[in-house]
Amino acid sequence: MADRGSESGLPSAARARMAEIRESGTWGSALSTAEFAAIRSTGFEPAGQVLGAAVYNVGYTGGFSCPGAWTGFGRAVPAVGVTTVSGDGNFASFGPMVATLYQARRDAIARMTAECAALGGHGVVGVTLSIGAFPAGGLEFKAIGTAVRGTGPPLARPFTSDLSGQDFAKLFLDGWMPVGLVLGISVGARHDDWLTVTQTRWGAGNTEVNGYTEVVTHTRHDAREQLEKDVARLGADGVVVTTVTTKVRDRDCPAAEGRRDHIVEATLIGTAIARFHTRSRAAERPSLAILSLDPQRRQAARVRLGP
Repeated sequence: MADRGSESGLPSAARARMAEIRESGTWGSALSTAEFAAIRSTGFEPAGQVLGAAVYNVGYTGGFSCPGAWTGFGRAVPAVGVTTVSGDGNFASFGPMVATLYQARRDAIARMTAECAALGGHGVVGVTLSIGAFPAGGLEFKAIGTAVRGTGPPLARPFTSDLSGQDFAKLFLDGWMPVGLVLGISVGARHDDWLTVTQTRWGAGNTEVNGYTEVVTHTRHDAREQLEKDVARLGADGVVVTTVTTKVRDRDCPAAEGRRDHIVEATLIGTAIARFHTRSRAAERPSLAILSLDPQRRQAARVRLGP
């Protein structure tokens, strides 16, 4: 039974599309043939393709100050660099931008989940999250997936997962269930220090640039910490990470003319999972010997084995 109350937060066009799907008695999906078969093997059926979108204008990003300015370096090249990450919350970090990236994605996921509930689905599989420029300005955040319906009453909160149909089936048959999509986002910044300038000069040779290593490492670590907090927020047991991206850029330092700040954006996306039974699938499904039906392959095997 579809939850009509869940449609209250949907745009009118989305409500009309949900009504059309229910009345038609048909459904669409982005599942491949193999995914469709795998999902059906678990007792779930596709309920329809669902979509959530949010367009945001990112006007205030934070990070307008030099990461080293608050230590008193000013226009001089500091002897020791300073790395800031958005999780630190200081005024030189990109905390406002990261908060917007979280909120926009969660809005898109929430609207997609509302469409799933409106179709009577228990969850969404094969979710794709994307960000693109909006023609009129700003960024469009989209979440697209296939709602699936099992047996039993509707869930208070349908699950969401970016796992493929096959991976969903493997988890389910082994006693695990998706809880929801989780995110870990961090933006780190580092001002060039004396050592970084020296190590990147012509003639420095093949050497590690310690400052670059530090900003990348700290940013990824902060993203992992944010991901773990998101998993805990959903009350899940763990997470299957499916996407790890790192983008690096630099900019003119706002506090020191002729100097550069290096910006790293790390994003982790995955599916939080929880165990619902501890049965051993291996014990229930013993291995099965397979004989090839191709006579040439059987003959080749006999030749290799010999008399």
